Amino acid sequence: MSQVSEEREDRVDAPEPAPAAMPEPETVPEPARKVSRAGRNLPAAIGVGLLLGAAIVTSLLTVRFLFIGIIAIAIAVGTIELAGALKRAAGIRIALVPVLVGGQAMIWLAWPYGREGALTAFVLTVLVCLLWRLPGGADGYLRDISASVFAAAYIPLFGAFAAMLVPPEDGVGRVLAFMIGVVASDTGGYIAGVLGGKHPMAPSISPKKTWEGFAGSLVAGVVAGALTLSLLLDGHAWQGVLFGAAIVCTATLGDLVESLIKRDLGVKDMGNMLPGHGGLMDRLDSLLPSAVVSWLLLSAFVPVPL
Repeated sequence: MSQVSEEREDRVDAPEPAPAAMPEPETVPEPARKVSRAGRNLPAAIGVGLLLGAAIVTSLLTVRFLFIGIIAIAIAVGTIELAGALKRAAGIRIALVPVLVGGQAMIWLAWPYGREGALTAFVLTVLVCLLWRLPGGADGYLRDISASVFAAAYIPLFGAFAAMLVPPEDGVGRVLAFMIGVVASDTGGYIAGVLGGKHPMAPSISPKKTWEGFAGSLVAGVVAGALTLSLLLDGHAWQGVLFGAAIVCTATLGDLVESLIKRDLGVKDMGNMLPGHGGLMDRLDSLLPSAVVSWLLLSAFVPVPL
């Protein structure tokens, strides 16, 4: 009896075997998202581009002076975006009110008074900026004033040259030659760069911009220039070739300059207003310097009758 009791006690006191550890479920890694070679939301970018193009063409084919209003709105939005990026990233305070008001004066005075109106408004804008910033004290004065003058020249003064394309009788053709040239340059470079871009132009500034893309821009821009000057204006095809090549160079330069500004500030885009594009300023970068060159070359190749 005692032996049976001892056996029972042994069975009771013996520790129960630990349950076997359940195998952890295998973690299946999430499939990596495929990054489009385009580097952006292509459907959104195309949709926004078509809407902007439709607004421009509609204004030109109805009342062409409405295009100046589109320029004025775009210049104001671009100025606000640049001022916001400078303030957020570097603490630079543009004299926003004088630059906005003076920018509108540059655009609208370029309509009846041409270069004299735009330059007069620019000089007055600079003067007001100098006075506007005085109450802020000496700390950062030169930095803020330099940025204000740069913004006034880079955005509204350059934009005024686009407004000066409108008033002549053949203003619609001049604006279309300018716009088609820039769009052809951007589109040709984009397609060629995505399909065969291998050699970066300026890897430290814009790694995605390649020499193959530039060649695509050059081909598309030259063809567009030759067609627009010979068909829309009383120009020659060879003039269109020169015009198209110049537009490609200024559009590319404008894109690189804005990329350098964004790298200096440490921002990806100037804003997020346009899906697939970024901010409006990210679309104006190639247009603004091209407007100046367009006005200069078209004035030389197709003089406005006095």
